Amino acid sequence: MKSAQEVVNSQGNENQTVMRPMLIFLIPLILSNALQSIGQLAGSIFVGRWVGVDALAAISAFFPLFFLLISFTIGIGAGSSILIGQAYGAGNQERLKAVVGTTLTTTFVLSVLLALIGGIFTWDILRLIGTPENVIGVSVHYARILFWSMPILFLYIAYTTFMRGTGDSKTPFHLLIVSTSLNVALLPFLIFGWLGLPELGVYGAAYASVISTVLTFIVMLIYLKKTNHPLQFDASVRQHLRIDMALLKKLLRLGIPSSVNMILVSLSEIAVITFVNRFGSDATAAYGAVNQVVSYVSMPAISLGMAVSIFAAHAIGRGQQEQLAQVFRAGLLLNYLIGGFLVIVVYLFSQHILSWFLTNQSTLEIAHSLLMITLWSYLVFGHAMIVSSMMRASGTVLWPMVFGIVSIWLVEVPVAYYLSSFTSLGIKGIWIGYPAAFFVNLLLQYTYYRLIWKKKRIERLI
Repeated sequence: MKSAQEVVNSQGNENQTVMRPMLIFLIPLILSNALQSIGQLAGSIFVGRWVGVDALAAISAFFPLFFLLISFTIGIGAGSSILIGQAYGAGNQERLKAVVGTTLTTTFVLSVLLALIGGIFTWDILRLIGTPENVIGVSVHYARILFWSMPILFLYIAYTTFMRGTGDSKTPFHLLIVSTSLNVALLPFLIFGWLGLPELGVYGAAYASVISTVLTFIVMLIYLKKTNHPLQFDASVRQHLRIDMALLKKLLRLGIPSSVNMILVSLSEIAVITFVNRFGSDATAAYGAVNQVVSYVSMPAISLGMAVSIFAAHAIGRGQQEQLAQVFRAGLLLNYLIGGFLVIVVYLFSQHILSWFLTNQSTLEIAHSLLMITLWSYLVFGHAMIVSSMMRASGTVLWPMVFGIVSIWLVEVPVAYYLSSFTSLGIKGIWIGYPAAFFVNLLLQYTYYRLIWKKKRIERLI
């Protein structure tokens, strides 16, 4: 019988065997997510500092709407990553290509529909959520530029999801270097009209994003073919470019709960920005600035959730379920190490960071106070993300969705509304809703994980 120390040493060695490949996968993934946000950050800096606070408020007012409309397609991608991860772990190439073909076809059809809906009804929706009158016209124009490019954007996102599902996080990272470099390089030329180009102002940020995405998508297809990548767009993929109804049912069963959760999250953000808009365009701009900073702090948590889900799906596909506990422990340890480091750094330099894209002192003060309230709670957010990602890898998607909805709509939104409307906290009360929701979500997710999910028999989905 093993001694207590031997058991501890054994668990430590097991964690190390998972930790190394997870870190190798995670580092390009975190860098990819960071690079993906750099284009948005650079655009916000250019717009906020040189175009104006009203222009930054216009962009900030649009993004919850954009996230709402793309949520369903992103959910389908999340479902496909589970099936691809398990098929790859099992070494079933035929099923992997079938999942790719069905997902690409479904994604393209949905993206065209969403582009039409978003482009036609943008003004009505932005007016409905109370976008300030002095910025709504700019928000609508900016939004429509991005909506019309949605089909290419979604196909690009889908392909990078597939690659990560097979454990390849390096290729998407390299592609994002290309995309981000193009985006940042194009920004000043399109915003300020350098080299005789039209001076597009705030809309230059949208056009820079569209052009860089289209060019990177073309580079990606060429690269996959030249390197003979397993996911290259060849005859074996093209013959599966149809909607396999059996696979689609699985994708929908796995993806719809994720989509519903994301849609309700985006609706809650629309509710939140509606609360924020009541405090004026300075508050809306502060909201956008805080979201930019928080997006980087939450990045390790989101990346770890994806890594945990993929590593767990591979283990299930190989029939090595004993590795699931190792994946879980490694994910939690990395969440608190990496996330904790970022939280400390941002707290120390928060004023300087916010001043990168905010010059108005009153707006800066609002943003700083909001950041102080909410930043630390993203460690709790990461913990809950890892628990739910572990369960989703096995196909358990309904209850994680329910818990997410409960924490947002029965905690975050009511708390934000009540504290901002009926107490002296004002706009600060909106941000208290975030940590409250994160704690409730973690409590619900972990209780279900310990008491029910761990006692289930886990089977392959494909």
